[in-house]
Amino acid sequence: MEAADPSSQVLRAHAKLTLSLRVVGVRADGYHLIDAEMVSLDLSDSITISAGEGGITASGPFATGVPLDETNLVARALALHRGSAAAGRGKALPETHVAISKQIPHGGGLGGGSTDAAAVLRWAGWGTTTHELSQAAAIGADIAFCMVGGRARVSGIGEIVESLPHLERTVTLVVPPIRVSTPAVYRAWDDLGGPTSSGQNDLESAALSVEPRLTEWRELIAARVGMAPTLAGSGATWFVEGEHQDALGDLVDEGALVVVSRTVRRAVAAPRIASPSG
Repeated sequence: MEAADPSSQVLRAHAKLTLSLRVVGVRADGYHLIDAEMVSLDLSDSITISAGEGGITASGPFATGVPLDETNLVARALALHRGSAAAGRGKALPETHVAISKQIPHGGGLGGGSTDAAAVLRWAGWGTTTHELSQAAAIGADIAFCMVGGRARVSGIGEIVESLPHLERTVTLVVPPIRVSTPAVYRAWDDLGGPTSSGQNDLESAALSVEPRLTEWRELIAARVGMAPTLAGSGATWFVEGEHQDALGDLVDEGALVVVSRTVRRAVAAPRIASPSG
């Protein structure tokens, strides 16, 4: 690990989108094993890190509901780094304040908390070795992918990330005004007997059982674009390939967020962060 300079620095934390997800097993400890394709999007949070009194603040259109205590994944990432530094892996950092401008919907399944944590770990000098990704995934399964960024095949519980060649893709995201608990969806998947899907996401039927209103949103989207949308991970975001903001724009009146987003390369999503001094 390379130590970061704690002076004020602004980072970008890009949303992740799970294009496909298969559940391929369950570990003895109950964690589910996946085989997924994930990509980074141009939708991003902005994070300002500055020296001084510690703590986390959140602002922006999706700040409501973001925890600001030790349960926040950024706080857990900083605690992880402190523990590693205390064990002689990496240099200790002074107290820092983290201000997050939330542009990624909270609780929509787009990895907002995970990508914020990944950005802070990169700032703290973390890389993408097998050990570092495993440690990152232990506090949040999607953090490992967000550390790598770009386009990747993700397996294990999320800690195994194999980069794939970049593909330019445009998707339209529809984020309903509901939240879906990822642990609840995996529990439902277990209770349903581990269903597989003929589509892209093995968790879809479980998510619909946890939050039946997702079915209504799926039908609203399909009726407007002429194709069935795909559920992003455990939800609640639905997405369709291509640019469909005009066709789906009226769903904003129903409380949804409709965003056209594009994939970004690894170098954009997970840049090497140099200290201000170079």
